[in-house]
Amino acid sequence: MKQKIIQITAGRGPAECCQVVAIVLKYFIEEVKQIKLNHTVIQRISGPENGTVQSATIKLEGEGLQAFVNSWIGTIQWIGTSTFREYHKRKNWFIGIYELETVMMKEISDKEITFQTMRSSGPGGQNVNKVNSAVRAIHITTGISVVAMDSRSQHQNKKMAIRRLKEKLLEVQLNKLKESLSDQWENHLHVQRGNPVRVFKGTNFKKVMKQKTFKNQRNRLKHDLRDESKI
Repeated sequence: MKQKIIQITAGRGPAECCQVVAIVLKYFIEEVKQIKLNHTVIQRISGPENGTVQSATIKLEGEGLQAFVNSWIGTIQWIGTSTFREYHKRKNWFIGIYELETVMMKEISDKEITFQTMRSSGPGGQNVNKVNSAVRAIHITTGISVVAMDSRSQHQNKKMAIRRLKEKLLEVQLNKLKESLSDQWENHLHVQRGNPVRVFKGTNFKKVMKQKTFKNQRNRLKHDLRDESKI
């Protein structure tokens, strides 16, 4: 099944941008459900005000994934009045949506594991130490290994070793995923303004048609720069 990981971020934007992330996240997940994609919120970092979100990372799975992702990737603009600063003049707020590098969570097959037997060194007395009941399970690809010697039965120890090895490999994969997400904090520094892929307006976040002419785009960028200089 195809898989992608998406990050919705306010960058270093103020609380208003974090509010936009929280609301856009809701709209995003609603669309995900409408087209019947599977989704998991991997990470959600709260913003400075109640109900706001600094950053959210979502794993998506399913068919038709690329077209959906393409319709969201880029800058999102909200045109509205700050709910946190009553007299603030800025009306244009921007957040970013990015696709992150996917670290595949691979299911480990028993065929990828080799085994070594050895004498158990744990409790059990002479009966345990006379037979090679302990089992070392080794993942062929990564070389990661675990040992099981809990039982006097080699068969039981083999089953335990397989389970422990799969748990350890899953932990390694999860750590790699966390490192990948951590690296993406750079995205928080690069929320670009202008030419948004989606525009929302007002407290009800009504979607507005994207303006495509160069003249309108140029005027909007000038307006944004004036707003920025007043922050």
